[in-house]
Amino acid sequence: MTALHDPYLAAVERTDPEIFGLIQEEERYQRDSIRLIPSENYTSRAVMEATGTVLANKYSEGYPGKRYYEGQRNVDLLETIVQDRAKVLFGVQHANVQPYSGSPANLAVYFALLQPGETIMGLTLPHGGHLTHGWAVSATGRFWKSHPYEVDRETHLIDFDQVRKVALEARPRIIVAGGTAYPRTYHFEQFGEIAREVGAYLLADISHIAGLVVAGAHPDPVPHADVVVTTTHKTLRGPRGAMIMCKAEHAEAIDKAVFPGLQGGPHENTIAGIGVALHEAATPEFRAYGHQIVANAKALAEALLERGFDLITGGTDTHLILIDLTGKKVIGKTAAQALDRAGIVGNYNTIPFDTRRPFSPSGLRIGTPSVTSRGMKEPEMRRIAAWMDEALTNVKDEAALDRVAHEVRDFCVAFPAPGLGV
Repeated sequence: MTALHDPYLAAVERTDPEIFGLIQEEERYQRDSIRLIPSENYTSRAVMEATGTVLANKYSEGYPGKRYYEGQRNVDLLETIVQDRAKVLFGVQHANVQPYSGSPANLAVYFALLQPGETIMGLTLPHGGHLTHGWAVSATGRFWKSHPYEVDRETHLIDFDQVRKVALEARPRIIVAGGTAYPRTYHFEQFGEIAREVGAYLLADISHIAGLVVAGAHPDPVPHADVVVTTTHKTLRGPRGAMIMCKAEHAEAIDKAVFPGLQGGPHENTIAGIGVALHEAATPEFRAYGHQIVANAKALAEALLERGFDLITGGTDTHLILIDLTGKKVIGKTAAQALDRAGIVGNYNTIPFDTRRPFSPSGLRIGTPSVTSRGMKEPEMRRIAAWMDEALTNVKDEAALDRVAHEVRDFCVAFPAPGLGV
C-alpha cells in the first residue's frame, strides 16, 4: 500500500511501527469503504501536506502584528492571508481563523457577546441541533440558560411561528440557526427577522453546510447573521479546525474571546491547511462539487424512498439524510454496525420525538460529501441505496454482509479517494 506522505511516513514506520500500522489500516479503511457520515470528507493531498509541515513547530500566541513571541514574520503573513481568503470567500467583514474546532468556536461567541446566565435559543439536540447550542450536558447549557426550539411534530420541519413564539417568551440574547441532523434548508432571513424583533444576536452555525454556502447550493447567512461560525472540514474539505466570521463591530470582542479568553497558541499548521482549503473552495470546480453533493443526496434519498425507507421530512435539501428505521424493524445502532460490516459507514442518530435512548436510537444519519469527493454521481447513489437495503434486510446474515462488503471494495477501486496515496 502506498503511504500518504512517503518521506514522513517512512520515518514514522522506522520510529513507531505500531502507530504506522494503525495509520495504514485507517487509510485502507477510508479507501475501501463508502463513507456516508455527513460530517466526514476527504481533504486534498495539498491540504494534508500543508497541515503536516514545520508550522507544527511554531508557538504564536496573539494575532498578526501583536504576538507574544518573536520570530513570527512568516506566521503573521500566513494568518493574514488565510483571514483575507475567508473574508473574500464568505463576504464577511472579519474572520478569526484560530479556533481549534467548532465547539470552542461557539463557546467563544457566547463568551464574547453574553453575560453568564443569559439565554441561548437553539434547535434542541434530539431534533437535530448541536450540543453547543445550549444542550444541558454541554458547558453552553451550564453557564448560560437554554431555551430551545423544536421541529414540528408532524412535518419535522422548523416552524417559524413556533420559533417566534419561543423567542418572544424567552427573550434570548442569542438565537442559533444551524444543526447537525436537520436535512432541510436553514432560512436565515426568517431567523434574522425574529432575532431583530426580540433584540437578540443571530448566530449562524454553518459547520455542516459551509461548502454548500460557498458553492451557492444553500442560502447565504451572512446578510442576516451577526456572527457566522463554521468548522473547516465537513463540506468545506479542509483540516479539522474552525473559523468565526462576524461584522466589524464584533471583531474585537470575538478575537479577545478566542485569545486570551479560551485558548493559547493557535495551531498554525492547521491554519495553513485551512488556507489551502479556502484557496481550493474559491474555484469553479468546488462550486460544481457543492451542487453535486446536494444532487447526490437527493438521488440517494429518492432511491431509499423507493425501497421503503422512511426519511425524516421526506427527503433532503442539503448533504444529509436522516432515516427513521422503525418501519424496517431494526434499531439505529444495529443498522450502523451491519452497514459498517458491509463496507458502508454511517452513524446511528436520534430522530425527532424519538422514544428510544440516544445511545440506541431509532435513526440513522448519512450524507454525501465524501462519496461526492470521490467522483460518484446519481447512478452510484442508486447502487449505494441497493446495498444499504440488502445489508439492512440481512443484519444478522454475516455471509450476506461480507458479500456486500466485497462488492463495495471492488466498486471503490473505480473512484479513487482524494489525498490517499499517490
